[in-house]
Amino acid sequence: METIGFVFGLAALAFALIANSRLNKLEDKLKELDVLDKDFKSGERIS
Repeated sequence: METIGFVFGLAALAFALIANSRLNKLEDKLKELDVLDKDFKSGERIS
């Protein structure tokens, strides 16, 4: 049973990292298009 939890945990971590990188790219694009202020900070960046 521990193996299943470990596998789901790794899958969740991978999903979270991918989602975070896509959100960072979106934020950068919105800043580039002047939708967001250049000094806008949504929080800590992981990557």
